[in-house]
Amino acid sequence: MCVMFLQRCQDLVKIIDDYPAKELHLIFPWLVESVFGSLDGIIAGWNLRLLHSRSNEYNIVMEFLNPRYGPMMKLVYKLQAEEYKYEIPVNYLPGPVKACIQEGVLPDCPLFHKKLQFPLSGLLTLNLALNPFEFFMFNFAYCLITPKNYPPGQHGSSTDSAYFVLVDTYLKYFLPSEGSVPPSPFSDSRGSVTAPSPRSSSVSFAGYGVHSPSLLKHHIFHQPSVNADPAAQEIWRSETLLQMFVEIWLHHYSLEMYQKLQSPQVKEPFTPTEEHVLVVRLLVKHLHAFSNSLKPEQLSSSPSAHSHTHPSPLEEFKRVVVQRFVQQKLYLFLQHCFGHWPLDASFRAVLETWLSYIQPWRYTGEKMNPQPDQNRTVPEKWEVFVQENLLMYTKLFQVFLNRAVRTDLVNAKNALMVFRVAKVFSQPNLADMIQKGEQRFLEPEHVLHHRQPRGYLTPTQGGSYLSSRQKVVTDMVFRVKSHVYALEGQDCQYKQMFGTELRGAVMKLIQIIAQARQTAKRISDHSNDMAANTSFLSWFSLGSSDFSTSFSGAELDEGGECLKKTHEYLDRALENLCEIFKLTQGQLTQLISNLGSSQDDGNCKQLPDCIQGENGLILTDLGRRQIINGLRRFDIQYQGDPELQPIRSYESALLVRLFYRISSLVNERFGVHMSTLCSRPDFLGRLCRHYLTDPNSNTKLKHSPMSRRELERSRQPRLSLRPLASYRTILLLLLLYVFGALLSFGPVSSTLVILAGGFLYGLVMTLFSDKLKTH
Repeated sequence: MCVMFLQRCQDLVKIIDDYPAKELHLIFPWLVESVFGSLDGIIAGWNLRLLHSRSNEYNIVMEFLNPRYGPMMKLVYKLQAEEYKYEIPVNYLPGPVKACIQEGVLPDCPLFHKKLQFPLSGLLTLNLALNPFEFFMFNFAYCLITPKNYPPGQHGSSTDSAYFVLVDTYLKYFLPSEGSVPPSPFSDSRGSVTAPSPRSSSVSFAGYGVHSPSLLKHHIFHQPSVNADPAAQEIWRSETLLQMFVEIWLHHYSLEMYQKLQSPQVKEPFTPTEEHVLVVRLLVKHLHAFSNSLKPEQLSSSPSAHSHTHPSPLEEFKRVVVQRFVQQKLYLFLQHCFGHWPLDASFRAVLETWLSYIQPWRYTGEKMNPQPDQNRTVPEKWEVFVQENLLMYTKLFQVFLNRAVRTDLVNAKNALMVFRVAKVFSQPNLADMIQKGEQRFLEPEHVLHHRQPRGYLTPTQGGSYLSSRQKVVTDMVFRVKSHVYALEGQDCQYKQMFGTELRGAVMKLIQIIAQARQTAKRISDHSNDMAANTSFLSWFSLGSSDFSTSFSGAELDEGGECLKKTHEYLDRALENLCEIFKLTQGQLTQLISNLGSSQDDGNCKQLPDCIQGENGLILTDLGRRQIINGLRRFDIQYQGDPELQPIRSYESALLVRLFYRISSLVNERFGVHMSTLCSRPDFLGRLCRHYLTDPNSNTKLKHSPMSRRELERSRQPRLSLRPLASYRTILLLLLLYVFGALLSFGPVSSTLVILAGGFLYGLVMTLFSDKLKTH
């Protein structure tokens, strides 16, 4: 399919140059949909590992779609000059926008103003009439959320995909961090993204960031008139591209929809993929770099300042781009991902997107000298950003805590995510900035009523995204409250990040981290023991031949290096959490010591929380969480007849079957007598129990989920000759016979000596068993 598309690219280059716009207009929708459509999924196969950056195929694809001089953009601009329109069904739009239009309400995004087409059949078949540039960008953005059929062995989460590179290229071209937006190849004053005519500038203080219904719900049959603003025309393509990306990629959750999704009965309408999240992170990082490219004098200049020179539209755009375009939609997008993403390592993409947004100082473009970790202080100038994005820090941190306590922190990848969050929030000054923001939000209402409310006008209130010439809000208390109420609603119940409730949740996480460290240490010790047991010399040992373990296969897959990393990540996460929440070393030691004292025998060998049923132990919900997090587990062992275990590789199959028949005949014939002897309380009974019963049965009863009926059957006295079928035992006996031959002992004499030695060993063990147990 890629080869066919590459051939098509080469043919279309000639067609675009030779044919007039009137004929190209007819094939333009088909061409765009064939490139970015959901049916063919051509983009899914574009991968830089398949199309190498030096290959001719890669160059053809990138040059064809290049935003500066590519034939595709040349065609877009050629059609743009003729004012052609292309329809998009409303059903293709994100859920909140589609629902708004179908209810007869004008969407709050200016991108959709004056573009609705009203058919005779009614609102349900509404279409959007987009110009060529908007139509191309819509399909480009929509391609990301379209399900794709990837080639076998290839996943859609790679950042070396051609789509990822194309998005990066378009962002750098239309939202440049340095210089200005390149002019359009044609002269046009009919840009589609213009400022709506001004309306009332009054904003109700009681509403903070919540838009008044009378201002928000403009009926779509009375769309506002639009007057061309020459200043806005300079960057209309940049604003169009960004609004398309934000609306299509992020605007799948309104505040009302998200609140409904908290109910488990509501079906999830949209689930982002890892590829989707990675592209959103690319957008966030670029927007921070774009916004931070403002020079200090431009950033500090006020629109109301008396100056003969006004900031350019691009500079105004940079100043407001993050807060007005991205904040609310990204908050709902991330909050949904935090609550619905699987508890596995793929959550790292969501986590890094969040951490990228809340650290805009990482994308300032300043070449700073390498600083040690202790000097990575957050500059004071970012206090305004932190407080205007308070929920991005506090609410999402709380949601992350809820995930962390349900995650297997023994896994190095999960431990790394906890460490990453703790490291970011432990940056000096950041916790203080968050606390100041919370204090301002919690300032009593009556203190604020006498203040004059002033704020930005949103597009729904009659302003443009670019009209920053209005008065700037100077009251940070008003800003923080506006932010919280706009994102969470007027009736939200705010939980302080440094309050008592969340501090208790952090203490719980610290305990879980300490438990995970202990579990990792046990697994590491167990792995070392297993390595020692499988050495060459251990083949001659007299150890138990039961190689069953108490750890699951997933844990044993964690290599030594991974376990070391886990321990390192968790240790550093504990240090950072103590810095954030001002915990002393004594408090941390007390928490861990309390944890240690609650463990059975100080060795984490308690059973998971369970209740006794008719057929054995039954796990409770708490017990399931303990097993998932690796805090406790059952000692899983073979529960059937020990004599019927599968034949091991170190056993002779012929001898196992032969000895089983012999021991079965003996047990069947003398089973009653053996039970009588073993039930005697004297020395003879103790000696018989040493040879005919399993000394570890009591331990198995305590630490195994096997039913009592099965365990009692395994504890009945019986003769077991299976150890004699082990190659290890056979080799040891041969060595003893060879040693006896060297001492001039015959086979019979050597056999008697071996039997006598075994009897004496049992005799000694029976005499001193009590003292050995005490020791």
